[in-house]
Amino acid sequence: MQAFNAPDSLALIAAPMVNQSDLPFRLLTRRHGATLAYTQMLSPHLLLNDQDYLEFHLRDIRAEFDGSTGLERPVVVQLHGNDPDILVKAARVVQTSCDGIDLNLGCPQEHAKDGHYGGYLLGKADWPLVEQIVSSMSNSLSIPVSTKIRLCEPSSLTPLLGTRLAAAGSSWITLHARHVNAKRRRAGAADLNAVKILKDTLVAEGFPNVPVISNGNVGTWEHILENRKETGADGIMVGEILLDNPCIFENATPDPVLISLEYLELCKTYPTASMTAIRTHIRHFVEHQCARRPWYPHFRAALNVCHTVNDVEALLRGKVVRWRGKGGATPLRSMAGKGMLGSQAEDDLEDAQDVDLSESVLF
Repeated sequence: MQAFNAPDSLALIAAPMVNQSDLPFRLLTRRHGATLAYTQMLSPHLLLNDQDYLEFHLRDIRAEFDGSTGLERPVVVQLHGNDPDILVKAARVVQTSCDGIDLNLGCPQEHAKDGHYGGYLLGKADWPLVEQIVSSMSNSLSIPVSTKIRLCEPSSLTPLLGTRLAAAGSSWITLHARHVNAKRRRAGAADLNAVKILKDTLVAEGFPNVPVISNGNVGTWEHILENRKETGADGIMVGEILLDNPCIFENATPDPVLISLEYLELCKTYPTASMTAIRTHIRHFVEHQCARRPWYPHFRAALNVCHTVNDVEALLRGKVVRWRGKGGATPLRSMAGKGMLGSQAEDDLEDAQDVDLSESVLF
């Protein structure tokens, strides 16, 4: 098990993503440079009242499977809610299986609005409640408590909220520097200057040891470097671009078939991901580089009728390799020989004996 060691563990973080932060995907990002991964946002009510839900997510968090590598940790469990007692009880149920608990204060979706949690607790009237939640968890748990927020309305209130969260016991604060918008989750560019102001304010107000994590405006490795330089953040959290390129923290772009096969092998070792999640991940990997290829619609149709991991693997090793083989691009073996795929991908390539890779492969 890797010890949780901030700030090192907070440098490059795989964000919590609904139905996409499954254990195999978290492991994939950790293999390829992420220093920490979050679970998807979990319901404290279901953790306490639905045994099947609890057992499934404990299994996903604990990763107690043959072949565990140690990359399962550190992991942070994200919870949502607005009841301090329920949140503390739910956090206690999972605290021995994870390395931190994060309170979601940024979810913009309609169900968060209806349930009055996530980003809909950012209004100043709810700050005392939020402080009570953070304080209660911080004083009741044996692991760190963090918060993930969006910009307040107006934005100028965000540093004040951050200071109050730090005072209440938030061990670190992640700022997705956009406003809450239920219809457009990523409306406009993130305001990275707001991240810098938050960081500077925490230092000025006596909380220099509370790390600030910047979330937003990342599409490439260069963006990560620029973001950290511009904001002075202690770490960078990346979400949706990881779905396209889980190797972004390595400053690499993997072959879509090989990264898909690597993910599927993890799904076999750690059977916690639903087939819906698996198909979605594979679609993202392939779509990122191949969406404009004439065969891509056929791939989507074939993927949608895959019902098992083996079905998806057969599609990739069979039809997709043949479709791509007509393009006349760089052969996979040539790429591996030049070290362009990364060690894990090259190992997968050696294992792919049942695929004819002598043909050229089109990205």
